[in-house]
Amino acid sequence: MFTAERGERALREFYSARPDAVVLDVMMPGMDGWEVCVRLRELADVPVIMLTAKTSESGKLRGFRLGVDDYVTKPFSLAELEARIQTVLARSGQHGSARDEYRLDDLHIDLRKHEVSLAGQFLDLTPTEFRLLSVLASRAGETIAQDELIADVWGKNRVKSKSVLRRYVWLLRQKIESDPADPQRLITVRGYGYRLEK
Repeated sequence: MFTAERGERALREFYSARPDAVVLDVMMPGMDGWEVCVRLRELADVPVIMLTAKTSESGKLRGFRLGVDDYVTKPFSLAELEARIQTVLARSGQHGSARDEYRLDDLHIDLRKHEVSLAGQFLDLTPTEFRLLSVLASRAGETIAQDELIADVWGKNRVKSKSVLRRYVWLLRQKIESDPADPQRLITVRGYGYRLEK
């Protein structure tokens, strides 16, 4: 665990340590919590909990649009904060997960290291591509409905369209398929969803 009093330092520490979750205070000197959250989302899909004295609906909606996973309103107890952290970690699949890695033929996904390799070559995936692939791998061989994938990848509070999902499926295929135009790993089940073959 690490702490930082200013947003700029928090981002530097995050880049070095890559923590499982981030707790952000809205009110910080210099770069405020909202801006730090935006920068974090450019780096990773790490769960974010926002500490705030403001409880307005518009503020919360703003946070959810930015990718905040939960809110804790001041004043709060450490027990409540710990419970919220455990909940978002469990929801994101980063805590208490039964598996740390998946091997599907020559495709290897290491959740702990946040790495993916194909035939021994590491792939450069964006955080969203990695989350999508991880969700599909966790249920390899099973067709997952589009709405369920959207909720698992972006969270139930983040509104994403099916066209955005299709776009990320297309991007992922460019990296894991030998012929993206004729996919053999990531299969479309027309009118329903997608399946990652075992």
